[in-house]
Order: sequence, then C-alpha cells, then structure tokens
Amino acid sequence: MTPLYQVRADHDAHTVVVYQAYPSAVADAALAAGRFVAPFSFGRMTWIKPSFLWLMHRSNWARKAGQERILGVRITREGWEDALGRAILTTAGPDALAGADVHVQWDPERSARGAALNHYSVQVGIGRRVIRTFAEEWTVGLTDLTPQVRKAADLVQRGRAAEARRLLPPERVYPLPAELGARLTPRA
Repeated sequence: MTPLYQVRADHDAHTVVVYQAYPSAVADAALAAGRFVAPFSFGRMTWIKPSFLWLMHRSNWARKAGQERILGVRITREGWEDALGRAILTTAGPDALAGADVHVQWDPERSARGAALNHYSVQVGIGRRVIRTFAEEWTVGLTDLTPQVRKAADLVQRGRAAEARRLLPPERVYPLPAELGARLTPRA
C-alpha cells in the first residue's frame, strides 16, 4: 500500500525532474535560451510538481488556456532539498506563509484518467525571493514534453490508458532526508 504522503519523482543521483505548464511564449523562450527568461515571471511564485499525472490533471493534459505546453524541468537535488528546507506547509497560519520563501502543498495524486487516488502528491511553490536561484542555479535542463503529452492524452481519451502509461515519465520514491520528511508531512 502506498504511504499517504510520499514524494515520488523522476530522479537520479544528481537531479530531480519537476513539471510545469506554460503558454507557448514562455515555453518557446525558455527552450530557445536553455533556461528561464522573459516572459517567464520572476516576480511571482511558481509552482513545481514532481508528479507528472498531477500536472496533467491540473492542465487538462495541456489543454487549459495558458497551460498548453508542458516542460520537464531538471533541477539539482541540492536545489530541490534547499527549496524543501525553506518550505512551510500551506496549512500553516497566514503569518508563517507570508514570510516563507517556499510553500509546500499536498494534493490527491491522480490516475491517468484524472481520478483522485488515495495518496498525496507534493506541489512546491517557489517564492519571489528564491525564483532567480531556481531559474538560474538549480535548473540544469528543460525538455518540451508537449508532443508526448498530446499523444498520451489521445490514448487516454480513446480508452487506452494502459498504453498511455508507457509514455509517462518514470517516478519512484524520492528519499527525503528524515528531518525534511518529518517537517513537511501534514499531521493527521
């Protein structure tokens, strides 16, 4: 049985892949530059998600306005854990959240068809004071996953979710340091 709160991600010894949905103007500029550049907003919080299917639910498989492009953002594990180390759960009081550099929220994980599952996926909000560090230091690669997303979405729509799953990025348990896991897991 999957634990209720567990970070699952595509990761290797040095990096973690998180996902974001953007309008084409932001995605094209970032992909051309190999990093986030204008019109990417450095002035507001940006949410990164290690769960591909949660982002597919949120963006309606890249069909929502302003979320037509899906990028895989490869960041350093050091940056990922730095972000988590600065994080405050979104269930904390407003004063704690107002002063936090990073927010962490847990939402129900999703199936390929969008159904809520009985365990949670982490979303990480990178705040304005840390966004340049995320974009310029932690990010080491960007991949346009939009063609893969469109193909998988078509398969899901045609009732072929098992085939679509083969197109999904591999996600496995991310071994959070114990102190981070304890601090970022909501209390029941």
